Amino acid sequence: MENDIGNGVVVRETGQGKFQAMVMAGRHRMLADEPENVGGFDSGPSPYEFLSAALGSCTVMTVRMYADHKNIPLEAVRVEILHDKIHADDCAECAEEHAQKGGKIDRFERKITFVGDLDDATRAKLLEIADKCPVHRTLEAKSLIVTREERA
Repeated sequence: MENDIGNGVVVRETGQGKFQAMVMAGRHRMLADEPENVGGFDSGPSPYEFLSAALGSCTVMTVRMYADHKNIPLEAVRVEILHDKIHADDCAECAEEHAQKGGKIDRFERKITFVGDLDDATRAKLLEIADKCPVHRTLEAKSLIVTREERA
C-alpha cells in the first residue's frame, strides 16, 4: 500500500499518539499532527497548516512563473498565510451568499512580500496574478468531495 500511491496523496495513521499521520505524496513523506494543547504531539503541521501551505506555495510558484515569463526583476517572493474561522456576519469581504448562511467561515489572509526594484503598477499586477493561483481559485470555488470506502 505505501508504495502504490499513484497520482494521489495517501495519509495513514502512524500509531504514534492520537492524531499523528504519515502523509505520502509521490516519493515525499511528511508528518501531520495536531498541537499538544488538543492532544497531539505537534510533530508536524496540522491539516489547516497544510492547507495554508498549499495556498502559500501555489502563490509563490504562480507569481514566480509570471515574473519569469514577463522578465520582471523579481528577486524574491515571500507569502505568509493566516487562517481563522470567523462568523460570516462579521466578514466585510464576504459575498452576500456567505453572510446569509450564518455560522462560521474559513478566512485566509495572505500577506505577500515582493523583493526587487518594482514600480507600483508591477506590484499591483503581481498581486492580481497571485489571485489566479490554482489553489486560490479552488478555495474560492465550491468543490465536490466524493467519499467511498476502500476495503483492505
